[in-house]
Amino acid sequence: MFMWAFLAFGCALLASAVGMSNAEIAAAMYITAGTAKTHVARLLAKLGARDRVQLVIIAYEAGLVPAPR
Repeated sequence: MFMWAFLAFGCALLASAVGMSNAEIAAAMYITAGTAKTHVARLLAKLGARDRVQLVIIAYEAGLVPAPR
């Protein structure tokens, strides 16, 4: 259970970092839009981010997403 939750949050973080909407995250992960929204909300809370912009910054700083050229 723990590993699945970790993977789901990681996927949601990466998807948010590349600018995907909740609906796009849901389609990519085969989950509902509500579940995607919950994953993003929990990421915001766990990482202490105010919004998706801060999630993008966290992902870049962690090296999860390459910097734009």
